[in-house]
Amino acid sequence: MNSIDTFRSGYVALVGRPNVGKSTLMNRLIGMKVAITSAKPQTTRNKILTVFTDDEAQMVFLDTPGIHEATTKLGDFMMQEATSVLNDADVILWLVEPDPYIGEKEERVIQLLEKSLKPVILIINKADQVSDERIEVVKAAFAEKASFADAYSVSALKGIGTDALLTAIKRMLPFGPPFYEEDTLTDLPERDIVAEIIREKALRNLKDEVPHGIAVTIERMREREGRDDGLIDIEATIICEKDSHKGIVIGKGGRMLKKIGADARRDIERLLETKVFLKIFVKVRRDWKDNPAMLNGFGYRGRS
Repeated sequence: MNSIDTFRSGYVALVGRPNVGKSTLMNRLIGMKVAITSAKPQTTRNKILTVFTDDEAQMVFLDTPGIHEATTKLGDFMMQEATSVLNDADVILWLVEPDPYIGEKEERVIQLLEKSLKPVILIINKADQVSDERIEVVKAAFAEKASFADAYSVSALKGIGTDALLTAIKRMLPFGPPFYEEDTLTDLPERDIVAEIIREKALRNLKDEVPHGIAVTIERMREREGRDDGLIDIEATIICEKDSHKGIVIGKGGRMLKKIGADARRDIERLLETKVFLKIFVKVRRDWKDNPAMLNGFGYRGRS
């Protein structure tokens, strides 16, 4: 690393409405998949911390649930997670679609940003799908509604424009020593990442009415005794709200659950760099999204 006099470090929050690509961008910026992604909105539930370190700077990224109107206690928690990072951040990345129309969801984000005194970078995602002229129209539309320090267009999915964005973020961070060791990628325990991988595969495979009613817990995760190949046994539970949802998760002849398990196992083995035996159970816990005790038990802490 460079001299501490020239090294920069700070917290970078990613905010925006649901399903705008925050997790995809964060994964792209750190160069590794940590946060799960899905075409469905509100995929991210907890604040996720990841770290990018090079010779010039350390950026601690805070990915957040999409800013939305909460209708359950789980939704309340997600909004608390999304808004709390604004106080922690040195720089805020505000992701938007390449669309000049500013509706209620974007207005809600603008209201939160107006309360923050932190510098904001407007990021127009999916820039590969529209013309440069369209990008300029979008920038102008948002400039009329809110103030921001800078604006960039990127494709989080394809990595277009992300190098220039990293350089811009570095320039805005304060000088100071790193917060984490050089090889740190995230503060999430492996068990939490494994649970999130399983939830991602459920999100990608299940019907629209099911995913927001599920949670995943890891009951057991340890290396199998008597083996010298590092095989890890994992027992997980998918929690759903209704008996009908349980049937959908399991699928005819258990095919859906097998598909979710097979997809998850491949990513988990890449994460842990060893073979995995994954067993998934499905249980019904009615109205868990509005039950503080269950929410706490499923890892959504900090609720009132």
